[in-house]
Amino acid sequence: MQILKHKTHIDFIGKRRPAVFISTVLNLAILVGLFTVGFNFGVDFAGGTVVELKFNHSIRADEVRSRAEAAGLTDVSVQGIGSASENSFLLRLGGTTQLTAENAQAVLKALEGLGNTSNFVTDVENGLINFRSSEKVAPDRVRTAVAGAGLGVKEVRDLGPAQGGGQDYQIVASGMADRITQGLSKGLAQPDFTTQRIDYVGPQVGKELRNKGIAALLYSMVAILLYVAFRFDLKFAPGAVLAMIHDVIMVAGYYLVTRREFNLTSIAALLTVTGYSINDTIVIYDRIREEMAKFRGKPLPDIINIAVNETLSRTILTSGVTALSLVGLLIFGVGEIWDFAMAMLVGIIVGTYSSVYIASPLTIWIDQRAAARAGGGKPGGMSRVG
Repeated sequence: MQILKHKTHIDFIGKRRPAVFISTVLNLAILVGLFTVGFNFGVDFAGGTVVELKFNHSIRADEVRSRAEAAGLTDVSVQGIGSASENSFLLRLGGTTQLTAENAQAVLKALEGLGNTSNFVTDVENGLINFRSSEKVAPDRVRTAVAGAGLGVKEVRDLGPAQGGGQDYQIVASGMADRITQGLSKGLAQPDFTTQRIDYVGPQVGKELRNKGIAALLYSMVAILLYVAFRFDLKFAPGAVLAMIHDVIMVAGYYLVTRREFNLTSIAALLTVTGYSINDTIVIYDRIREEMAKFRGKPLPDIINIAVNETLSRTILTSGVTALSLVGLLIFGVGEIWDFAMAMLVGIIVGTYSSVYIASPLTIWIDQRAAARAGGGKPGGMSRVG
């Protein structure tokens, strides 16, 4: 099958300077945005709660999301898992406890209303509030006062007599999982779902996952640099790596501009994009190497133009078929599946572009610098291959 029946003679390399300029400006703008605004980190990296629910009737993901939003859970994400007949969903919500710095102040005021209380210690990260009362207080009374301040209470612990007198107590705030289940059960005689599992990701774990994900990207780039240098020539390797970095930054720009959640699925998308990017670059590099042997003495920019034109039909077919599969995911997918497909679609477009306008120009520049140092040409001139 051929999309292009006849050989093309498009001057791709002749447009490399404006293309490199535009790419540089976009990449710098994205990097500035990442340092000033940052990603909208999801539960995987920012910490939070993941709850798996299985409904006892047929229901769609958008219906679950609507119920959650109606209950005040505006920041919850919903993802269907398994087949549609299983009616199982993953719900993600930031935070692991209902205790926050804002409602902690209201809770402390409510505790002060219980009588002579003091020694308040608040641990927002773990959802704990410690206080001391001059006399014993019924746990149910504490629970009622705290609940009236808008905080769900999982447990009120009597820690026993304090050394300096009085009684110490500890309040354990309800987790975000309770907020999810209570919100979805609102208005029902009994819940129409069962809780399959609850996972908590603390801020420290999220930070570790984020660092390991970034490290995985860096390791993959180093490995590809070594592979290209071994497979082709050292002057080809920097272009391939720079094209990958360009593609990763552009896909990161998609998450930055759209404010979609950046999580482990996003790292998977970035890793897939790096693989796709280097695959297309290597196909062009391979053809360049063949043309270098065929057209000895021809300027390298002309050889690259020939190689790109000869692989153009293959590039259109490969990118087009891959994009078609992603369009299906974009139409029928929701949640993280949709985000992954969109990130991949952006990656395919910029990956195809970078193979021609990022990797190839850098290879030409390195070749020209090498020729100038060897006395075979002036800086900025066209070196000869032979």
